[in-house]
Amino acid sequence: MSHQGMKTALAIFLTATLFGSCHKSFGDSQSVPHENTFEHSEVIPKWWKESVFYQIYPRSFKDTNGDGIGDINGIIEKLDYLKSLGIDAIWINPHYDSPNKDNGYDIRDYKKIMTEYGTMNDFDRLVNELKKRNMKLMIDVVINHTSDQNEWFIKSKSSKDNPYRDYYFWRDPKEGAEPNNYPSFFGGSAWQKDESTNQYYLHYFAKQQPDLNWDNPKVRQEIYTMLRFWLDKGVSGLRFDTVATYSKNTNFPDLTQQELKNFAEEYTKGPNLHRYINEMNKEVLSQYDIATAGEIFGAPLDKLIKFIDRRRNELNMAFTFDLIRLDRDTDERWRRKDWTLSQFRQVIDRVDHTAGEYGWNAFFLDNHDNPRAVSHFGDDRPQWREKSAKALATLTLTQRATPFIFQGSELGMTNYPFKTIGDFNDIEVKGFWDDYVKKGKVQANEFLYNVRLTSRDNSRTPFQWDDSKNAGFTIGKPWFNINSNYKEINAKSQIEDPNSVLNYYRKLIEIRHQFPVLTYGQYNDLDQENESVYAYTRTLGSERFLIVINFKEQTIEYDLPGILSIEKVIIESNSKNTVQKNDTKINLQPWQSGIYKLN
Repeated sequence: MSHQGMKTALAIFLTATLFGSCHKSFGDSQSVPHENTFEHSEVIPKWWKESVFYQIYPRSFKDTNGDGIGDINGIIEKLDYLKSLGIDAIWINPHYDSPNKDNGYDIRDYKKIMTEYGTMNDFDRLVNELKKRNMKLMIDVVINHTSDQNEWFIKSKSSKDNPYRDYYFWRDPKEGAEPNNYPSFFGGSAWQKDESTNQYYLHYFAKQQPDLNWDNPKVRQEIYTMLRFWLDKGVSGLRFDTVATYSKNTNFPDLTQQELKNFAEEYTKGPNLHRYINEMNKEVLSQYDIATAGEIFGAPLDKLIKFIDRRRNELNMAFTFDLIRLDRDTDERWRRKDWTLSQFRQVIDRVDHTAGEYGWNAFFLDNHDNPRAVSHFGDDRPQWREKSAKALATLTLTQRATPFIFQGSELGMTNYPFKTIGDFNDIEVKGFWDDYVKKGKVQANEFLYNVRLTSRDNSRTPFQWDDSKNAGFTIGKPWFNINSNYKEINAKSQIEDPNSVLNYYRKLIEIRHQFPVLTYGQYNDLDQENESVYAYTRTLGSERFLIVINFKEQTIEYDLPGILSIEKVIIESNSKNTVQKNDTKINLQPWQSGIYKLN
């Protein structure tokens, strides 16, 4: 943390002594319903709470050698772009040596760099270049499973008595078939038969991703050694992929029909899960000043706090999926269902409540596993794309959580217009196609309609740098489709446009850094049932901000509840009428958003 950052943190800490009494007096007035109170709260300043993170999907960010695949040198080349945006830290998806059956989430060698991405020298240079700019690096940690080409698995597979056999889960057939009825996240069974030993191995994800046996102490020590290797290189953050599935019920009982409907949750009920995360914290994580984030996929919200309660010494913050998967069918995860603003905001409120006084969340509206935010929660039609992208930016950067901006969100990049199953690259979509369409359960056109909206391939198209060939991403043939709208939506044109989505993000990030209330302030939704205007306050000590977002295409006159009134405008997007001091109503244009300091 910089000297200025330390001063800010100290000021926050001192201000926080007022936090309990001040927020209580607000609640006693009739001005704000549904007060979210943490009695005797104490603000604990941390660099990773105050940072704005930017997620980079390296394969699609910037290619420098013409092979059509993004690389580490491409990230280095664009660090000044990220610094000018105000980014404090980047998170990169897996950079390790991999056969790429699941775009790097199948790791062949944890201590080598993916050939397509560059060399270890390139990685070391990335760390150094980030340090020069006072920026930090978070890497993706994939330790629920490895690649089936990992040396550990090759040895494990060689014979039943090999010392590495117990690095993975091997079981005998049950009545000539799979050991139980576990399904894979990517379709089909979670068990794959090895003919040479006549046993099955477990894979929650693709068959090329066998699950590691965390009950084996040797496995855990191998993992801890690997983590130290990267942390000693200067890595400042670790994002733990599918962290809730590390521990397994090794009896492997069949799931009931009810349990099969939400098997993702069943996979998070391993008996030793928190013991292992606590051990990892004690042996490795606590020895470094780092940010640790867990992808808490599958676990219900009421279990979330166990991972991130600072008193439990496990992880710092959580990526939760209740919001971003709000419109996903539980049984058929590729299918979209309708959502409402009240549902949307109530999920945010519940997640904030769950973190409470002792936990902390990451906040994001898109990532590499989900569709583009403006196509998902905004409106990507030409007349509304920029307006709704700015509104969603306001939402993202004013939450009581660490914001994670996915590459391209700052431009308002949109979903890709997929036409056929052949347009998709994703192993998940192809697995679902085999399970549902090929088996005659669902018509092809129905399936394609849904996955166009829900597929994670939407977020994996190459970054749109400019309006030149291949959007400035590569001089070669891109590894994946480039969205045809890159001539209208690209970084170069937005850098030069003061009213662009990009420059609005820049202003918002600057504001978040300027006002600690937007990081640490108590969050309070003003009207959870409102289906048009999402309004909430952030309160720290005597300072109180109001955030208002119109989610509709219509103009709405919004009356501030109770006795609230505006002291001054901090920032607005898409506004037409200037709000005056002491105003108690705002005339909201379609998709208008704003941050206001309250009297």
